Parts: sequence; structure tokens; C-alpha cells
Amino acid sequence: MSFLDVRTWQGRVFTGSWEKADGGETTVVEPATGEELGRVGAASATDVARSAAVAAQAQRDWATTPFSERAAILRRAGGLWSTHAEELRDWLIRESGSIPGKADFELHVAEGECFEASALPSHPLGELLPSEAPRLSMARRVPAGVVGVISPFNAPLILSIRSVAPALALGNAVVLKPDPRTAVCGGVALARVFEEAGLPPGVLHVLPGGAEVGQALVEDPNVRVISFTGSTAAGRAVGELAGRHLKRAHLELGGNSALIVLDDADVAATTSAAAWGSFFHQGQICMTTGRHLVHESIYDEYVERLAATAAGLPVGNPATGEVALGPIIDERQRDKIHALVGSSVDAGASLAAGGEYEGLFYRPTVLAGAKPSVPAYDQEVFGPVAPVARFGTIEEAARLAAASEYGLSLGILTKDIAKGLALADRVPTGIVHINDQTVNDEAHAPFGGVLASGTGSRFGGAAANIEAFTETRWVTLRGDVAGYPF
Repeated sequence: MSFLDVRTWQGRVFTGSWEKADGGETTVVEPATGEELGRVGAASATDVARSAAVAAQAQRDWATTPFSERAAILRRAGGLWSTHAEELRDWLIRESGSIPGKADFELHVAEGECFEASALPSHPLGELLPSEAPRLSMARRVPAGVVGVISPFNAPLILSIRSVAPALALGNAVVLKPDPRTAVCGGVALARVFEEAGLPPGVLHVLPGGAEVGQALVEDPNVRVISFTGSTAAGRAVGELAGRHLKRAHLELGGNSALIVLDDADVAATTSAAAWGSFFHQGQICMTTGRHLVHESIYDEYVERLAATAAGLPVGNPATGEVALGPIIDERQRDKIHALVGSSVDAGASLAAGGEYEGLFYRPTVLAGAKPSVPAYDQEVFGPVAPVARFGTIEEAARLAAASEYGLSLGILTKDIAKGLALADRVPTGIVHINDQTVNDEAHAPFGGVLASGTGSRFGGAAANIEAFTETRWVTLRGDVAGYPF
């Protein structure tokens, strides 16, 4: 049998073993062709309650497992992404519509996330504190308990493993709810990797499902921390529900990231980077370049070059042809994209390229004359659309870039690095790239946004992961029982 053999997971969820789900089954569809690739178990609220209770019990033993053993399991998991790369790559291409390069990038990051997480068990997990009393006083980081992870469809492997791996490494159990549209890449693949790596049964559960499963996960009393990646609207609901149940929720949400192109930028190099920022994975990435802010002196050339690049990019089935863009995830998302493009033209923008689709294949689109009040400029499109606006001064560029509810990523292209850094200080975002576009990710680097883009960096690096997936406990020790006046 192959690593992801359908017979292993068909109609099942993972609870330490593969079991039938109370919620029945959901179809795994290849968006490029509409072909059914299999059927995964569809979890119900009952499945969540059962798994959370089992996870809470298993977590107690897992937390006491020697740190070296937990680290070894994470290292073995890291190696398995390479061992089974060819099969996993094929699933990422077919199930999520990724081009091969994007699939390879996800596997590379997944491997890195596991290897980075493998260092966490041996990381110092506390500090000694001074005390007024004759005692040893310390602050100790202890596992949170059961962590609920809710991940989306767009980068299903990365956006699941970046929470699952560090949470497990730090002694937590995990209940993962992947998006049912990418339940294999974002769920089954992780279950199989950790199963083969030797993770004890019951420590990881994978329950594909919809909003009702996510709600049950947030509400379950055995789940103490929620790690959610998704839209800002859904994130607000998750945060509100978590707050009602006095749980921490780490929210990595939407974006409408600006790319500021100053007058001294190399236009040819700039438009190449800009096209990648807007069109990579069909624009279905939270960090996608959603607003191109270009100095008026180079604006016309920039639009012309970007439109020419967009017009020349091949779009099609990434499993059968060499393409730059694959399919949009489903018809609902495609129709949302097209509606935003149409309303933007009605609001005064002009189509410099694209604006057309065939099936789920949407042409990369450039909207010239974009500005505030143009829908595709104001909103997160989550599609291959590049609205281009002009500015005249640094002050205007800073004002335009900062005038958004989102604060995830920022790119600034200029030959004057000092000027770029000074400009970045005026735009509130969690991520800044000078002389690069907005889409970047590394397993060890802090990742997260501010404002409507989320609750800050809770991914990447030991400090962020320890903060996200442990609790702080004050511990004191005395040689004799303390004396009191009564």
C-alpha cells in the first residue's frame, strides 16, 4: 500500500486509529477536473467531544514523556515529508490546485516546521525569580493541554503543521480540523506522518468538518487553546466564542497587503516580483499583494509591464501541464472574485489584463486606475487580481498603505534601503519585506499580523511557539514549612 492509500482513510477520521465518523463522509474533489479523488470521514460534534476527551487523557502521559523522545518523534516526522515527497506532492497538486513549485514549497516548510519543533522540548522552559522569602522561586512553562487547530484550504499542509508540530513538541495533544476541501493534504497527510513517526495513539486527532465542527472544538471544555487560520469574519466569531469560554485563541486572519514601488525602483524587476506577489497560487494566500501603490513617474510603464506579464502567464491543470496558475478552489470563490472585478470596473477601474475565466481557471487580472472606494482595492479578493494605484509623495504612499483594516504583510521596492525602512515604520503590519514582494514564509521566522489580520506573531521561532502553546506557572520550594502568626 502507498503512504496515502485511499483504503486507509476512506470514510474515516483519525483518532489514533482510523475510525468511521459519526457525520458520515465528504467527497474529496480535484478542482481542476471535478474528479472525485476519494471520500474522507465527515466529523460531527459528537466526534469532537469523543476525541477531545481521549486527547485530554493521552496528553497527560505525553507531557511526561522524556523530552528526548518527543524530539526524536518530531525529527522522524520531519524526515517523512521527504521520504514520501512524490506522493504528497501529487496530492497537493490535485487536491488543492497547487502548481508543482508551490507543492514543493509546502513540503519544504512542513519538513522545516517539524525540525524546528524538534528543538522545542530541550529549550529552556522557565526562569528563576528573586523572592522576598527564603525559598526557590521560578516561573515554569507547562503544556496548555489539548490544542484545537482549525486550518484553511489555501496552503493546507503549512497552515496545519505550523500549529500541530510545535504544540505536540511542547507536550500538548492536538485535535485538528482541516478544511474539508483539502482534508487529505491538510489532515490525512499529517495523521499518516505522525502515525509512522511513532506518536502515541490519542495524542493527535484529525476531524475534517465544517463550521459546526469548528464551533464544537472551540466550545469543548477539554480544549484549552485554539489556533485558527482563516478569514477575518470567521476569526472574529472564533475569538468571540473562545473569549466566552475563557480560552486563548491565536488568530491568523486575512490581509490586503500593499506593495509600495518608489520612483527609483527597477520597473522590469519590480513587475516580475509584483506578479508573483499577486498571482502565486491564484492569489489565494493571506499575504498576497492586494494593493500595488506605484509612484506616478513610473506608473504607466509599471501597469503596461505587469499587464503584459499577466497576459503571458499560462493557466490550466497543474497535474497535466506546465502552468503558472492552477484552478480556483471552487465555484463560490471564483464567483466572488469575478463579482469584485466587475464591481471595480463599474467603480472606475479599468481592465489592463484578465477579468475572464473558463471553469475554475481565472485569468490573472490587472486593474489600472485603482483607488480607495474601488472594491478590489478596498477588500481582500483572495484571487489573482492586482489593483494598481498611483501616488505622488512618500507621505501619500504611507497614508494609502496604512489606510486599511488589515495589517499583515508589506513590501517596499526601492534602491534606497534606509528610505524603505523609514517608510515601513509608518505602516502597521506584522511583516515587512524591503525589495521583495509580500508573500514569504520560513519555518523559524515570526509570522502574524496586526489589526484585522490577527492577534500577532504566534507562529515561527521558539519564543512565539512557547508563548502560544504553554501556560506560565509560578512554582516555589522551601526546605521547611513556612511559619505564620496564627
